[in-house]
Amino acid sequence: MSQSSYGRMWDAAQGALEYLLEDEYPTMQLRPQKDRLQVFQTLATFYLRYLKIFRALEEVYDQLVHPQKRRVVHQVLEGVMGRLVELKNEMVELEYSEFHYFDDILQDFKMTPEDLEVPIPRYFVREKMRALKEREKMLAHILAKGGCQEHKTVLVQSMSMERAVWLLQVSERARQGRLRAHFMKTIRQEEQRRLQGSSSSMLDPDRAATCIQKVWRGFRDRRRVKKECLEEMIFLGMIPAQQPTPVPAQLHAQQVESRRHGVQEEHEAEYQRALVNIKESVRSVDGPDIKESLQEQIRQWFIECRDATGKFPDFPSPEDGGSASIFAQKTPEQVAAEFAAKEEEREKKKKSKEDKDKKGKKKEKKGKMKGKKGKGDTEEEEKGWKMTPSNFLPTVVEGAKLYKEVWHNRDEKQNFLQSFDAQLVREEKRLEVEEELRVQVDELMRQELKNLKLVVDRDKGKKKKKVKKSSKKKKKKGRKTGKKKKKEKDLTADRTIESLYEELVLEGFIIRPMNVKLSDYIGSQCVHERGPLIRALLLTGPAGVGKKMLVHALCNETGANLFDLSPAKLAGKYPGKSGLQYLLHMVFKVARQLQPSVIWIGDAEKTFYKKVPKLEKEMEPKRLKKNLPKVLKSIKPEDRVLVVGTTRRPFDADIKPFCKVYKKIILIPRPDYASRFTLWKELLQAGGAQLGPKLDLSSLAKVTDGYTQGHILQAIQTVLNSHRLNQQTKRPLTAVEFIPPLARQDPVYKEEEEAFKAWYSRTPLGKKRARAARASEEAADLKKGKTKGGKLQKKGKEGKNKKRKKKK
Repeated sequence: MSQSSYGRMWDAAQGALEYLLEDEYPTMQLRPQKDRLQVFQTLATFYLRYLKIFRALEEVYDQLVHPQKRRVVHQVLEGVMGRLVELKNEMVELEYSEFHYFDDILQDFKMTPEDLEVPIPRYFVREKMRALKEREKMLAHILAKGGCQEHKTVLVQSMSMERAVWLLQVSERARQGRLRAHFMKTIRQEEQRRLQGSSSSMLDPDRAATCIQKVWRGFRDRRRVKKECLEEMIFLGMIPAQQPTPVPAQLHAQQVESRRHGVQEEHEAEYQRALVNIKESVRSVDGPDIKESLQEQIRQWFIECRDATGKFPDFPSPEDGGSASIFAQKTPEQVAAEFAAKEEEREKKKKSKEDKDKKGKKKEKKGKMKGKKGKGDTEEEEKGWKMTPSNFLPTVVEGAKLYKEVWHNRDEKQNFLQSFDAQLVREEKRLEVEEELRVQVDELMRQELKNLKLVVDRDKGKKKKKVKKSSKKKKKKGRKTGKKKKKEKDLTADRTIESLYEELVLEGFIIRPMNVKLSDYIGSQCVHERGPLIRALLLTGPAGVGKKMLVHALCNETGANLFDLSPAKLAGKYPGKSGLQYLLHMVFKVARQLQPSVIWIGDAEKTFYKKVPKLEKEMEPKRLKKNLPKVLKSIKPEDRVLVVGTTRRPFDADIKPFCKVYKKIILIPRPDYASRFTLWKELLQAGGAQLGPKLDLSSLAKVTDGYTQGHILQAIQTVLNSHRLNQQTKRPLTAVEFIPPLARQDPVYKEEEEAFKAWYSRTPLGKKRARAARASEEAADLKKGKTKGGKLQKKGKEGKNKKRKKKK
């Protein structure tokens, strides 16, 4: 795609965003809604529309080379990402569940389930690739320096002499047997040729032609049936289709896309140089004129205010914006009126206390008169769901407005290479220079105004000075009475971040994440949605569902540091309370300085054990129990630090403190049939297997119900050794070969699965979900009761009327 194509894509995305904002803003002003299903439909619709726009903007930002356009796209893209997170959190709070189903809405939008996957923006890692490479080099250097260079360990098993001789004898006898069999095969073939040559007889031409036709037709029909059967199996999804070889046009398009990234870096460097050069030229060329025009404007304002009010005005302080607040589209009369209003407010402050007391008494009397009816009305108004105010919609609106005003109808025919626009840079830098010079001009004009007041309004000037002195004294008194906030002690103030980083690496608390991505995670729905202000996340589920893999994938996709604070890592290191405090201080200090960072706590249930097992008492697994909640509170919203815990036995932990730390808990279930089918196909292909008709993936997916991703991967690795892979052409793979290694593993039984469900129902979100289910059932029962009661009442009234008629 060319730059014009991405420009049209950007235009289409901005148009869709404009329509979406027009639909969303009215929903925020609606009264609280009581129909939960309708609310979820609204939220899900907005979520899918934002997701579609997000995909388009991410593609545009990745391939546009114009540096100023990319900044506008980046602003809108971040706002859309934030809004997606907010909508996801709204749906979680509404349904009390981390997983949602959009089947009906997907059909309406003509989207597939694949479109629900939130793509990781490519600029997360690409724009800081240099920093990541430098960090990787530093990590490798520290590991090599400390003598703990990571390497793959190859296990070598010892063997006795008798065993070695026996293996050599077996191999030699097998080799001799193969040679003897090949020799005998060639002898038999020669004898068959000799016999056929001696007993050759002339056949009838018609019979010979019929025989040839019979053989050819049989071969042709068998080939056609085999092809149709293969096509049918591929169509049904029983056999994966062969991946087509990449077309030269596709390869060329991929090369062009990667080349654009280099052009982006070149244009960005030119733009950064232009920002400095153009600002200097504006300051040197236009600076004197700007300064002179500012002074003339302020002097003119002095004269106009003097003519309008009969006195010189007060010059706004730097905290109020200085002279910039004067010329914010206001006339001298409006400015004078504002200053007069401020003075009136000061006089009214003294009387405000008495008025408040009187109003408070009147309100109390009115409240008593209203009684119970008023209370019921307020309760009814508070019930229902209402959209919470968004922190990201203003960013999206501002970016959309900037696009519409600057880039929507801008003529760029001359800018074929899509380099920066010098005119826009000059306008932007002129405003910056004007703001810098305004501060200097304000100081000069304050002194000039003071001199004018001394000359013209001496008496008035003295009174104003006295007021200023009294106000200054009040300010000083206020400062004395104010309490100073305590600052946190920096336990490593005398050390650099590099030295702390090195110590944490050598001690094993900073580890290198595995080279996996979220796209490599196959099975249950990928979990990479995080609610706003979530400091800690818990991934729980049976062994082998991919909890640790998700942690490593999260670090790779976002370029985050990975810290390991698992109980096993802490055993025997930094003993005592002071040692633990020092370690946590180091970890979170380095995590903030080198953010984004992920702090991983494996076997998270051990930190909150109900009862520590005897074998683990020496390890002190509960060392973090008291300090972890305190440290989590120190994580601010702007800190890109996330604590991720993983556990396969959450029911061993004390649930109350456990859920206080991990407020967002995601239960990863075992894979279903569709996930298992995809797992078998993808893992077999990754292992080098040739998928053919004899390998029934559907049966394997059905048989492995109850097995996790780890079980399936282990079975595939056991079967697909180098010897078996070399035999595939002669002996294709079959489904039966994978049954024995699966039978040697224990699946996830129903008892374990029910234990996870029971534990999750005791978490805060699980309790809310149970309460909501009970409330809906009670409401349904009440409706049924009302209808039945109404019928009974009618029958009773009819009976009474009949009796009365009989008496008459």
